[in-house]
This record gives sequence, C-alpha cells and structure tokens, in this order.
Amino acid sequence: MSTFNIGTRTVGEGCPAFIVAEVSANHKQDLNLALETICAAKEAGADAVKFQTYTPDTITIDCQNEYFQIKQGTIWDGRTLYELYKEAYTPWGWFEELSAKARSEGIIFFSTPFDKKAVEFLEMLDVPAYKVASYEITDVALIRCVAARGKPVLISTGIALQEDVEEAVNTCLSVGNKDIALLKCTSKYPAPLDEINLKGIELLKDRFDTVVGLSDHSKGIDVAIAAVALGAQIIEKHFIIDRRFGGPDSVFSLEPKELKALVESVRNVEMALGDYILNSPHKIKKAKEHARSIFVVEDIKAGEPFTAKKVRSIRPGYGLHPRYLKDILKKKAKCDIQRGTPMDWKFVE
Repeated sequence: MSTFNIGTRTVGEGCPAFIVAEVSANHKQDLNLALETICAAKEAGADAVKFQTYTPDTITIDCQNEYFQIKQGTIWDGRTLYELYKEAYTPWGWFEELSAKARSEGIIFFSTPFDKKAVEFLEMLDVPAYKVASYEITDVALIRCVAARGKPVLISTGIALQEDVEEAVNTCLSVGNKDIALLKCTSKYPAPLDEINLKGIELLKDRFDTVVGLSDHSKGIDVAIAAVALGAQIIEKHFIIDRRFGGPDSVFSLEPKELKALVESVRNVEMALGDYILNSPHKIKKAKEHARSIFVVEDIKAGEPFTAKKVRSIRPGYGLHPRYLKDILKKKAKCDIQRGTPMDWKFVE
C-alpha cells in the first residue's frame, strides 16, 4: 500500500488517519466566518481544511428547465443547480487570504477544483493536493488535468461503478501520478446509514493499490470512527461553526465539539487497533499471573499419590500449566509438599 505526503503530513498505510474538515458552503458568503472556521478546525484537531473552487457559471448554467431542477430526494430539492451553487460557492478573491490564514494556524489548506481554470488558479496558491468530487469522477479531462500537476489526488466514489473508479485511477496513472486516494462516499445529503456500505472501503483496498478513506455525509461521527477500524486512512467531514447558521450543508456538518470528539475517538481507535497479533507476549506476562495453574491444595507426604483432591487447577498462575494435570495424577510425590505450593516437576517421583 502506497503512502504520500500532503504538506507536512504523510498519508497512508501505517500513518494516523488524515482528517479533513470540509468547509464547502458553510462560510455563508462571509469571509470572516470562513477565516473563523479555519481556526476552529485547527483547534478541533483536524489535519486539513478544504474548500471548493468553482463559480455558478463554471459548474452549470442559469436555466430553469426540468433538467436543471434538483429532484433527487435531497435537502436541496425544489431549487435549480444554479441557485444552489450561487449560494454555496466560495468567492475566488478570498482564496489567497484563506490559504495564508491556514498557513499561519498550522493547518493544511487545499481545495476541490471543478474545471481547468480552477486548477490553474489553485496552482498559483501552491496547494499541496487536489480533491475530485464524486460527481466529477467521470470527468476524465478534469482528472487528467489535476493528476498532471504531480500532487496527491483524492477521489470520492459516491456515484461510481467499479469501471468508473478504474478509469479514474488509470487516468491518473497515465500521466505518471501514483499518489491516489479513493474515498468511499455515499452521494446523499445527509447519507442514510443503510446506504453507506462501509465495507466498500475494504473493497477499494483489495482492488486498487491506493490509499483509501471515507468522505462522509452522514450525521454524527459514528460512521467515520467505524471507517478507521475498517482501514480508512483519510476521513473527510463537512464542518460548520454552528448548524443554527443554516445553509446548504449545515444539516450533515459537524460543529467544533463534534469534530473534536471525532478526532479524539479516531486517535483512540488507532491506538486500540495495535498490531496484527493476538496478544503481545511481554505485555501479558504479568496478567498471566492471574491465570490458572496446578497447585497443591492439601498437604501431601512423600510417596503419596497425587489425587484430584490434593492437586487442582486453580488461580493464580505460578504452577505448572493445567495441561499437565492428567499426567501428574498418575504419579507420586517425591517429597513432602505443603498446601498452597505451586506444582513443579521437581515434586514428582
């Protein structure tokens, strides 16, 4: 499994999960709120903060006919695409200040471009990675444009069939970019638990030689924590200062206390996952003192036979292993043995 660097962080196998706070539309078209959100993400423990780079006119057209009406059972149904993106987009004039703020706070800053012009714009800011949104996974030209910059490419798979993922990965490889992460995603907002299919993370890991992760649109933090236990090396969650602000993404976004709880829980899970072993021998040695072993439970005189009444398998674990009890019961005592003595082969005639 590959690893790669995003800014100062190494991402991939054997590394702590890379936790991305997705701001998206949660700045409410307020630069000060966007800057405050960056600070809050850093304070909550996120590794990176991510924005999206498009305008309503670069991502769609202002058209009222049925093709441009949102009617897929989302929280945005009844609006047009143009109306949604006009509310949600991040003004491009902010990006230099946003990037500088993230740098001063010590949190990684990058973005999701939606066309070639956005990629060129972000290159001027020297972002350390790019994200490809779920709905853009079939935009091979965009993926090629992004991958050709030679920086890590994070690709969400929310609308993808296996052949779509294969084409996206092969497109990156065709321009010599192997620094690819595939993020399991469910493109519903919020995502219902019974449609998330977290085991898809294992599928991505098994079928593609890439870093894997989760772009999570569910409410709460349970799904993201479980994803880390299943091998996710990147976690992306939408982040907002306060859901009461409202906005297109507020319903499925985490507030600062929730993001902090997510980060802490992920780090705890990573610590608990440990190594691919049953138990560490040197760490269970002390605990084994409380295991069962063979003890003399009644005084025995030299020459007397060991009987089930006089030797038993009991706690603690300082005597012979219980597996030897049947062998000892066929023998006699070589010497006097007091009650409470751990059994040893030197007592056997």
